[in-house]
Formats: sequence, C-alpha cells, structure tokens
Amino acid sequence: MVNTEFHDREDGWIKHVFFDSGNGQCIAFFAFENIGERSDWTTDVSESLGVPVFINHAAFEATEEMQESVRARMEAEGIQPTMEIDHGWCYSLYYLDPNQVLVELCRDTKGMPINKKEAARLLVAPTATSA
Repeated sequence: MVNTEFHDREDGWIKHVFFDSGNGQCIAFFAFENIGERSDWTTDVSESLGVPVFINHAAFEATEEMQESVRARMEAEGIQPTMEIDHGWCYSLYYLDPNQVLVELCRDTKGMPINKKEAARLLVAPTATSA
C-alpha cells in the first residue's frame, strides 16, 4: 500500500486506497459506508451481474518466480488457485480476492501471437461457429 485518502461525507465516509502494482503503476480501491449505495449492493462484480466469475477480472504481469512466491504464500494460508490455465502463449494463476473479484497473475511463455487481420475478423464474428 502506498497511499490512502480518507474523506468524511455527510452521513458516511470514503477511503481511497492505492497499492503499488509494479512498474511505477498503482491500482486503487474504494472502501465506503453510507454514501448512497443500495442496500443490496455486493462486491462480486461478475456473479452479481449474472455472469461467470472470470468475465470481469484484473490481470497483472508476473514472472514464474512471482507466481510461485504467491502460490507458496497462498497455500500457507490454505488458499488454492481458483483456476490455473496454460493459454499456450502465457500461463496464468487466478485467485479470488476477498471481494470475490478474480485476480490473474499472467506469465508470458511464448508471447501473444499477433495477427491483426484475424483479430479484427473474429471481433465482428456473430458466433464462435461462424468464426
């Protein structure tokens, strides 16, 4: 954690918390209470919208050493990866954070294949079978 801002509101509060995500970049999260949120709100972004948990997730670049260090620390706490996928061009470990948001630690293996023409064609394909 590199910074936290705290703001009192009329009947509640907001905390804006910043974490170092490497390479001079940060990722920030909010914690709040009584700022106008609905009583039935939840933090599980994907599943609360009715889609699988992997649809909305945060991905971070990782080395093999970083992945294995995280795996060891998580296993020491009794936490197993939610998913572990060899995508062919990268290898990813996925964990659910305390708010049920999926976090991906992605290690390049062969590098993402670049085919701009095929990517554009698939982007507008109406279904996988028509691709």
